[in-house]
Amino acid sequence: MSLINITNLTFAYEGGYNNVFENVSFQLDTDWKLGFVGRNGRGKTTFLKLLMGEYEYKGNISASVDFEYFPYEVRDINLNGLEVAEEIFPPLQYWQIVKELNILETDEGILYRPFYTLSGGERAKLLLAAMFLKENSFLLIDEPTNHLDIRGREVVSRYLGGKKSFILVSHDRAFLDGCADHILSINKADIEVIKGNFSVWLENKERRDSFELAENSKLKKEIKQLESTAKEKRFWSDTAEGGKIGIDPLKVDNKKGHRAKESARAKKIMARAKAIESRRESAIKEKSQLLKNIESADRLKIYQSEYRVSRLIAANKISVDYGGGAVFENVSFEVNKGDRIALTGKNGSGKSSLIKLLRGEKVPYTGDLAIGGGLIISYVSQDTSAVKGRLSEYAEKLGAEDSLFKAMLSKLNFTRLDVDRRIEELSEGEKKKVLIAGSLCERAHIHIWDEPMNFIDVISRMQIEELLAEFKPTMIFVEHDRAFVERVANKVVEL
Repeated sequence: MSLINITNLTFAYEGGYNNVFENVSFQLDTDWKLGFVGRNGRGKTTFLKLLMGEYEYKGNISASVDFEYFPYEVRDINLNGLEVAEEIFPPLQYWQIVKELNILETDEGILYRPFYTLSGGERAKLLLAAMFLKENSFLLIDEPTNHLDIRGREVVSRYLGGKKSFILVSHDRAFLDGCADHILSINKADIEVIKGNFSVWLENKERRDSFELAENSKLKKEIKQLESTAKEKRFWSDTAEGGKIGIDPLKVDNKKGHRAKESARAKKIMARAKAIESRRESAIKEKSQLLKNIESADRLKIYQSEYRVSRLIAANKISVDYGGGAVFENVSFEVNKGDRIALTGKNGSGKSSLIKLLRGEKVPYTGDLAIGGGLIISYVSQDTSAVKGRLSEYAEKLGAEDSLFKAMLSKLNFTRLDVDRRIEELSEGEKKKVLIAGSLCERAHIHIWDEPMNFIDVISRMQIEELLAEFKPTMIFVEHDRAFVERVANKVVEL
């Protein structure tokens, strides 16, 4: 066992508005299978890069292990899979990589194919298999699920669960539950490390949040009551003080002992008033310690237009073939108002091809496809590279009201500073939120989203789930987060 010690770490990007980390200290054990979570833009990937020594920082990071970063950057994508594996781990023996690929349920044939021809899932599995063969290395695994289908995620999660240790950035709840034994969370106000998987962390957070919200409500009422009581006591004290002989020179009262009696009464009421004031100040201080890590997840809305008839799309025995054999065959389904259809299937099964076909792109197909006339589609791509410029410019391009668009982003945890940044400067998760916020603002009849949750943080995923479950918009989506599919979809089309 050895420790990774982070002491007084402070870091900011050059030209950045705020510090990403400011004077933070904590310890990690190199025997942990550590899941790393936090809202988009909080610095998860940045922290991995700091461990790799890629940025200058203030403070101290000490560790007795050599860090390796996933995804590994392949220098020549024309190399075949075996050559890539040997580049990562030169002493590689063939049986070692085959053994790892078998555990990952991946055909060893990928070792003889050029790397550029491999699917995203095949690349991820090959790189993980080779990198875990390196002895005395500690893997920093950044978002490995983005190119894996549901089955692939289950396999890789189980594979990681069988390894000794790593740090894993992921927003897939089921994936983290399957392999993590500790969670590192970057919260709004601090950084915490807990023992357990993601569900344990979430349960603890929800319990703590509920307690703090209840305590905050109780203290608000108490403070209000104390303010009222203190005001009364001060009034009574002033009245008693005024009743003492000698306060008013025109006042005459020869009653025996009156001055001493009134003085004692005034003193007692004043002491009571001061005690109440002290408790009020204490309650205010106590209240100020609460709610610092409550994540804002305001209620979202979707602005979908009403279509004139109930059936929007009808597909009957659709097959797609690019000339090298059918991608999929004889797929039939209907899209009616309120349907939330999940397109599922392995990587390469044709989900993106079907989406292109539905959006009117030229895709070679046979069968009958009827798409309602004048149907307006709002599309979210899995690729964010085309999204550039200022947020106001993007809203204008969509035809969305600028204030509505930015309000939607605010609900997705964008700050006032974030909305002034160029889109190119945002994290991948924040870019995806830009696409989703824009889509939610569009007056469309149907929303088609292709892997919308890639890079999106867990809190925002659950927030979007709530929206779709509540409003039940008409939509077709591809998503490999099992929890998201189970919560949102009312129909599944498997390719």
